[in-house]
Amino acid sequence: MIFRRSLVREMTATAVGLFVVLLGILFTNLVLKLLARAAGGAIAPDGVLALLGFGAMFYLNILLSVTVYLTVLLTLSRWYRDSEMVVWFTSGQSLAQCIRPILWFAAPFFVAIVALSLFLSPWAEQRRIEYERQLESRDEVALITPGLFREFRRANLVVFVESINTLNGTIRNIFLHSVDEGKDVTTVAREGTLQEAPNGDRFIVLSDGRRYEGKPGTAEYRVVEFERLGRRIEPAELRNLPTSTKAIPTPTLVVVDGRVERAELFWRLSVPISAVVLTLLALPLSYVNPRMGRSFNLFAAGFLYMLYSNCLKHRAKLHRAGQARLLGRPRAAARDRHRRRGAAVQPSARAVRALPALDERRGGHGDMKT
Repeated sequence: MIFRRSLVREMTATAVGLFVVLLGILFTNLVLKLLARAAGGAIAPDGVLALLGFGAMFYLNILLSVTVYLTVLLTLSRWYRDSEMVVWFTSGQSLAQCIRPILWFAAPFFVAIVALSLFLSPWAEQRRIEYERQLESRDEVALITPGLFREFRRANLVVFVESINTLNGTIRNIFLHSVDEGKDVTTVAREGTLQEAPNGDRFIVLSDGRRYEGKPGTAEYRVVEFERLGRRIEPAELRNLPTSTKAIPTPTLVVVDGRVERAELFWRLSVPISAVVLTLLALPLSYVNPRMGRSFNLFAAGFLYMLYSNCLKHRAKLHRAGQARLLGRPRAAARDRHRRRGAAVQPSARAVRALPALDERRGGHGDMKT
């Protein structure tokens, strides 16, 4: 009992440390990708935090699976190196008796992995897609950041503003540059406001500014000073974001009999199963042989994890290609081959039935010769 409590206590401390480290790595990777998209104008900067949360929840099931696997592996490896397993064995305990406290420790992780894989991860992916569509439906003016140049490629427009008063919507020191009918148009204004017409169109009204218009390389330039100048704000166009099978609810995947859906269902079921399998495999892999070095088992465990993960991905590709089956369902490719073979066998059967008549004809000709 004392050894089991000590084992569970040490695995808990190790799991917390590993989870924090792996979560930090996951956040760093997601933040870099989201910031790159925000810098390119694909998403609004204020939507990075929400997308970060959805992305972290989507990959949390794999993160927990790796955490349990490494926790058992590192804890038992340390026990082997520090000869604590020798004390375990000399007290009459076997290696198989470690399974019960390890499974008792990993049971909450397994429940969380099942819930994440089957329900929460698809929900997070669906909410991410919906949130990106909401960001796409926002006005382009909402993406302007004071003090930074902002390019709108759809409108061929570059905007710079010095400050924005969020209370009354006043914009200070505005710079606009666009290309209209082959002419460069540059507009500067002291201030501007956002106004909405009765029909719902929105305008940015500039006050006390100048407008420079002309063709590069020529002397044909026109300078216009204005007190008020309005420019219509084009409504943002919604992009057709690609639908993903990762966002389909699990009950729908069970009902639908498609290749891509079967591959996605296989992957969702394989994550909890692989967590249990890897946890049990960590027991023999944690053995440390002093002659082989203290880190040899860690390299072997890492290689086995990558091999197992790649095998699961290859199996999912086979499901996607229709070359494998799931839960006793017949394979679509096998059904197609069976149909083609049946179509090819039918003429052969008719030919076999015609053989007796052919033999009778040959026999009759033989009698005529004799």
